[in-house]
Amino acid sequence: MSGRVYLVGSGPGDPGLLTARALELIARADVILYDRLIPAGVLDGARDDAELLFVGKGGGGPSVPQERTQELIVERARAGKEVVRLKGGDPFVFGRGGEEAQALRAAGISYEIVPGVTAGVAAPAYAGIPVTQRGLASAVALITGHEDPGKEGSLDWRALAGFPGTLVFYMGVGRLEAIASSLIAAGRPSSEPAAVVQEGTLPAQRVVLGTLGSIAEQARERDIRPPAIAVVGSVVALAERLSWLPPRALEGRTVAVTRARGQASALARRLEGLGARVVQAAAIRVRPLPGPPLDPTPYDLVCVTSVNGVEGLFERLAAGGRDARALAGARVAAIGAATAAALAERGITADVVPERAVAEALVQALAQLPVHRALIARASRARDVLPDALRERGLEVDVLDVYETLAEPLAEDVLARARGADYITFTSASTVRFFLEAADHEARLSPRTRIVSIGPVTSAALRAHGLEPHVEAARHDIEGIVDALLADALTAAG
Repeated sequence: MSGRVYLVGSGPGDPGLLTARALELIARADVILYDRLIPAGVLDGARDDAELLFVGKGGGGPSVPQERTQELIVERARAGKEVVRLKGGDPFVFGRGGEEAQALRAAGISYEIVPGVTAGVAAPAYAGIPVTQRGLASAVALITGHEDPGKEGSLDWRALAGFPGTLVFYMGVGRLEAIASSLIAAGRPSSEPAAVVQEGTLPAQRVVLGTLGSIAEQARERDIRPPAIAVVGSVVALAERLSWLPPRALEGRTVAVTRARGQASALARRLEGLGARVVQAAAIRVRPLPGPPLDPTPYDLVCVTSVNGVEGLFERLAAGGRDARALAGARVAAIGAATAAALAERGITADVVPERAVAEALVQALAQLPVHRALIARASRARDVLPDALRERGLEVDVLDVYETLAEPLAEDVLARARGADYITFTSASTVRFFLEAADHEARLSPRTRIVSIGPVTSAALRAHGLEPHVEAARHDIEGIVDALLADALTAAG
């Protein structure tokens, strides 16, 4: 029996502009075939066992022919898989979604179209340019910029020059001079307002304002590169009055995030909100460890040392038909605020949460607690600071390894961008070890890259590899690492 295919638009770049339907399908898909220009981190929502296939084109990197992409979609669907074909913007706006739908119809495979926000509307909006405006433009034309204006059989430039509204050119930055010249030669006024928006809706968005006669030279002087949208029309004059994006503290800076794919989103979103361009270089992945069902009733203390530990603990409880109520007879300790928040989502209020999210601080916080038998839910091969300290106090301690961290292969282009970033963040000793192994150790880091550590344990791991962190968070959680990085960037800016 054939599966089903979803041709899904992922929007213009800002992950917040994905539709609820797109997020739902990404989360449940067996297979995701994705383009180059999908929002950063969008695949974090995929299942751990989902097959992720890059089928992007352009950008100077690997390119998968459209015919091969369609073959892969059909193959996976015929194998009974639920397939998401994830495309930048909208699948039916210069996304070749119509061709893929035709291939699926010919193969007898059912499909669904999930529209997305198209860059031709979103990028101008993020620059303060409405593509239609009463009294200025009652129509908008979306035009491919790929066609060579000098080529026979190309666009009807006379018709475009006379179009009574806004012209939006996709993928035309490389031919901007020829496009502008063709429009002017066909009768469009050279004085008409024009703009180019690079990486619209993203933290690295750049906007160049000018006229049809000057915009190509201005874009060249500003070194505007793809992906970019060009806009021609009277509405461009509104940009200076309607611009709404405030200055952002990390604008122009690149930050590499080495956390596991499923956990990187919160940090990436915070950094992007501050204007940073984020490189997701997930150096580790988390794998739950199988084990017998857990009966927590013998314990009067349950310690959880990470958010992943919370997940693993409740998986073991569920395996025995138990839930949060099974912990009613025990004190519950969380190593830090993030772990306490994960427990709270499960209906458990942690009794003990140290100010510093390290094992040594948790040992101190537990010093006066009258308990006798403890369970510690943690990662395999974790430090033994906590169990050793509790045993020294005379407690009976059982350690429950509920997950492990493994190396995540990193593509060469991702490694190159991470090594050359302005900042690289490490949130655990395992991210340090596995990233440096993948990056051929510290010699491959750029001398200008500043190293940010989430706390003393991670800093110790960096020093063990010969690297001195430039920044260490005072609070050992995501907000702490963002605050520390932001303070460093503001200091550097003077």
